[in-house]
Amino acid sequence: MLIGSNTADDCAVYRINDHQALVQTVDYFTPVVDDPFRYGEIAAANALSDIYAMGCEPLIALNIIGFPKDLPMEIMAKILQGGASKAAEAGISIVGGHTIDDREPKYGLVVTALAEIDDIIANAGARVGDDLVLTKPLGSGIGTTAIKRNAGGEALVEMITPLMTTLNKDAATAMKSVSPHAVTDVTGFGLLGHLHEMTSVSKVGAVIALDAVPVLPPIRELARKGYIPGGTRANLKFLAEDILWDDGIQEIDRLILCDAQTSGGLLIATDPKETEKLVEELQKQGTLAANVIGRIIDDPTGKIRVHPTG
Repeated sequence: MLIGSNTADDCAVYRINDHQALVQTVDYFTPVVDDPFRYGEIAAANALSDIYAMGCEPLIALNIIGFPKDLPMEIMAKILQGGASKAAEAGISIVGGHTIDDREPKYGLVVTALAEIDDIIANAGARVGDDLVLTKPLGSGIGTTAIKRNAGGEALVEMITPLMTTLNKDAATAMKSVSPHAVTDVTGFGLLGHLHEMTSVSKVGAVIALDAVPVLPPIRELARKGYIPGGTRANLKFLAEDILWDDGIQEIDRLILCDAQTSGGLLIATDPKETEKLVEELQKQGTLAANVIGRIIDDPTGKIRVHPTG
């Protein structure tokens, strides 16, 4: 076992010979949008993201689905079709799976990759001086909470859904143009939660510039109106001892930086000499963002400092 649960990384990595390893992840969740096909797409993209965060290419996937017996089977079919469409976009097949009777729909994937050991990127290699680059704006947690409460209308659905259905495949391709020291994806623990996993296992600290973090336009207003997921509040509370906030950073912005994301972007720690090239490649690939949001600093405690500006 090369990477297990001890570093809170995105995938497990198991050596199978001198040069190669199996890379595997699993992720599934309840619906975040009403459309079953889009839900299937989002859940599949979210699971595939873990593989891309390790710098790997997915090989095969398995479905995991829980489904109420009193719902029409056509809904399950649409969910599975959505997942299959994202798998096809990733260039892989879904080769099986398992279904159980459940009170609430749940869907996701087990995803496996076969990778050269030297090509795998862990979350534990961040180095002092590295720049931090984010490839998707924040917004899905607060946005989907507003949608569930019938706020924002179809315009919000159409803005949030592409954020979650976009694969991190292109970001991972761009990443190969440089040599990142550490990578993770931003999902349920929020931007600062996943960054803290990176800093704590790398024995470094980080500085984040609030004004450099990309956020979808309506999210701050929705947050002010109270559309905050329970997981987001839990993230902020959990990180209370690990984040040093500058005076004047509002509670709303603290919640946004801890917002529980679904199928968020990649967070990449890279040598500043390679940052410009990485950003250019991300833009060339058409990623949703290519923002330098902070840097890694010398702090073995893993603490993160948040400043209003860079």
